[in-house]
Amino acid sequence: MASVYDFTATGIDGAEVPLDRFRGQALLIVNTASKCGFTGQYSGLETLHRQYADRPFEVLGFPCNQFGAQEPGRAAEIASFCSATYDVDFPMFDKIEVNGPDRHPLYDWLTSQKKGLLGSRNIKWNFTKFLTDREGRVVGRFAPQVEPATLAPEIEKVL
Repeated sequence: MASVYDFTATGIDGAEVPLDRFRGQALLIVNTASKCGFTGQYSGLETLHRQYADRPFEVLGFPCNQFGAQEPGRAAEIASFCSATYDVDFPMFDKIEVNGPDRHPLYDWLTSQKKGLLGSRNIKWNFTKFLTDREGRVVGRFAPQVEPATLAPEIEKVL
C-alpha cells in the first residue's frame, strides 16, 4: 500500500518536492483558494502550523481553481497573496486539479483512502482537509466548513 510519502508535487516556487521529505510527520493536506468564502481559513491553518512547529506536523496547501474559478492567479501571485494577507509560512504548492481526469496523483490516492459523503471520491469544495498520521496513512477527511482550530484534538491523536 502506498503512503503519502510516495508522491511528488511541484512547490509554489516551481521546484519538485518529494513528499518523502515530510516522512515521520503528520500532515494536514488542504486544497486552497484565494477568492473563496473559506479563504479566511488560511489564518487558522497558519495558527496550527505555528502551534505545532516543534512537533512532527506540517500543513501543506494545494491551490486549486476547480471550484468557482476561485484561484485564478499564477503561483507567484498566490504565494504573494498568502504571505501578505495571512502571513502563511507553511509549504504551499503549485495549482493542481483535485477532481476529474487530470486529478493530481496525490489527490487520486487521498480520495481513494478516505471517501466523502455517500462514498464519493470527489472533493466537494475548496478547503477540504485530509489528515495523515506519522506513517503516511490517511486517518481523516474533513469538510470545507470544518474550521482548522477544531482539528487540534485529531492532530494531537496522531502526534
